[in-house]
Amino acid sequence: MSLAIVTGSAGLIGSEAATHFAGLGMDVVGVDNDLRAEFFGAEASTRWNLRRLESRLGERYSHESIDIRDGEAVDALFARGGGDVSLVVHCAAQPSHDWAARDPMTDFGVNAQGTLNLLEATRRHAPGACFIFTSTNKVYGDTPNRLPLVELATRWEIDPKHEYAAGVPETMSIDQSMHSLFGASKVAADVLVQEYGRYFGMPTACFRGGCLTGPSHSGTQLHGFLAYLMKCVVTGAPYTVFGYNGKQVRDNIHSADLIRAFDCFFRAPRSGAVYNIGGGRDSNCSMLEAIDLCEQIAGRPLARSYRDENRAGDHIWYVSDLSRFRGDYPDWRLEHDVPSILAEIYEANAERWAATPQPA
Repeated sequence: MSLAIVTGSAGLIGSEAATHFAGLGMDVVGVDNDLRAEFFGAEASTRWNLRRLESRLGERYSHESIDIRDGEAVDALFARGGGDVSLVVHCAAQPSHDWAARDPMTDFGVNAQGTLNLLEATRRHAPGACFIFTSTNKVYGDTPNRLPLVELATRWEIDPKHEYAAGVPETMSIDQSMHSLFGASKVAADVLVQEYGRYFGMPTACFRGGCLTGPSHSGTQLHGFLAYLMKCVVTGAPYTVFGYNGKQVRDNIHSADLIRAFDCFFRAPRSGAVYNIGGGRDSNCSMLEAIDLCEQIAGRPLARSYRDENRAGDHIWYVSDLSRFRGDYPDWRLEHDVPSILAEIYEANAERWAATPQPA
């Protein structure tokens, strides 16, 4: 029996991973205690997605409401799986800049200590298992803001003659920058995953994502850019744009495209690998461009306001250079772009959102 352990399994990426690898014939143990609802409120709860996941996957899926900060519980889970565990997909996280500053101890506990617990349990009980970590582009801090950027009509853009015109590569320094406390805790986790790969020879990878998105995202004000934006358009809830004239740019990758990248690594793993992953030059947008697309798709305007103060450490422009991953896994391709992602988010959620009472 081949067993996959997926943390954050009721979230966007975790549920996509669970569905994908169960579809390949693997048994999946999902680990998720819905801390997202504690972080961001009831509207961000992933319980609706867990119910859908259990219904879809049936006996292929079993669920554990374990807090990954509980090292003993994590170790016991891996001990039960033993040699059957061939894959660990670690998606559980506290994902918000702003929330991390409210409670740094919890943020670091979940993102850093939780990752260490999982790595050590894997090393003890399934050292040959492939360990895939959903890292973040925030490991680079605000260094991307020092790139030569040009303000255009609807977006900021990098000087096309610059060496990073194709996107930010993995060689960008993570030092001497403002990361946010969230970024710092993810840096700690990222380096741990690399070190377990290099020091212990385990097959590990850090995927440093840009904006990860898709129809299963429980978007909220502090996390889940495209899903939350579309939700506000559909429900008429107010939306605030923070800084940079709304022209800040992000690349966006559909959860299915990301999980296909994970699958490529699982089939041909390396030790201590690091990949920038996102929509790259094929799938990116500014805030203004995303708002316009949402309004077109939903057929109604967004009730928006603007605050000139940007979020601390926020990127002005970030597009991932995908060349390292594409070089190692040339068969992988993006199958979604921003317009198609937003259309799918709308089609999958508009009816449910419209029928759900919104917070006052």
